[in-house]
Amino acid sequence: MPLELDVLGLVLLILAGFTAGWVDAVVGGGGLIQLPALLLVPGISPVQALATNKVGSIMGTSVSALTYYRRVGPDLRTAAPMALAALAGAFGGAVLAAQIPGELFTPIILVVLLGVAGWTIARPRIGAQTDLRWSGRGHHLAAASLGLGIGAYDGLLGPGTGTFLVISLVSVLGYAFLPASALAKIVNFATNAGALMFFVPHGAVLWGLGLALGAANLTGGYLGARMAVARGSGFVRVVFLVVVLALVARLGWDVLSG
Repeated sequence: MPLELDVLGLVLLILAGFTAGWVDAVVGGGGLIQLPALLLVPGISPVQALATNKVGSIMGTSVSALTYYRRVGPDLRTAAPMALAALAGAFGGAVLAAQIPGELFTPIILVVLLGVAGWTIARPRIGAQTDLRWSGRGHHLAAASLGLGIGAYDGLLGPGTGTFLVISLVSVLGYAFLPASALAKIVNFATNAGALMFFVPHGAVLWGLGLALGAANLTGGYLGARMAVARGSGFVRVVFLVVVLALVARLGWDVLSG
């Protein structure tokens, strides 16, 4: 079935890409906006939507990761093993994407997010400053394990990946929200790349649509990263809670309507 996208639909899709890029740069979760918007395009298949979403997202995460790197200086000794493991996990998740129905995972993710939201609200000082749980090899092993698991989720489904990365970096590893968001962008770039390593050779990407989304995502990502750096961890924490609660609402609706 050919795509049927009029000018208004394209404008709304690009607006969704811009907003997704901004949200993703601040705290992750841009896929919550961008992927559902793609799924509304007449004639698009779920796998095409997922693959095209990755093209838009990788362009946004590339510019936000670079902006964070220049202004925050995230620890690449943590980012490297986490990103490499996430890339491998995302490739594996993409392989499974056409075989496992995503709705099986939705109720589990919903419960986890509700717990995360309650935990973050109940502990207002969490993520205010960096207090690492481990050092040396233990820290890098924990980072790689988190990257592998979240990368697999990103390749399989996608929405909320950046948010899960921030959650894990703050709650498990002990980073403050701002450096956690900076690290999450580097890792999220790797997860997008890992998924595209599978989707591109299989012809699942709609390149025209993906590049248009990518330009909008890139612009939103640049502005979002600059705003997050300027306003600090407190601002990121507030946006984080808003995105988590929005993701809970979205997934809750999927469960109830499914």
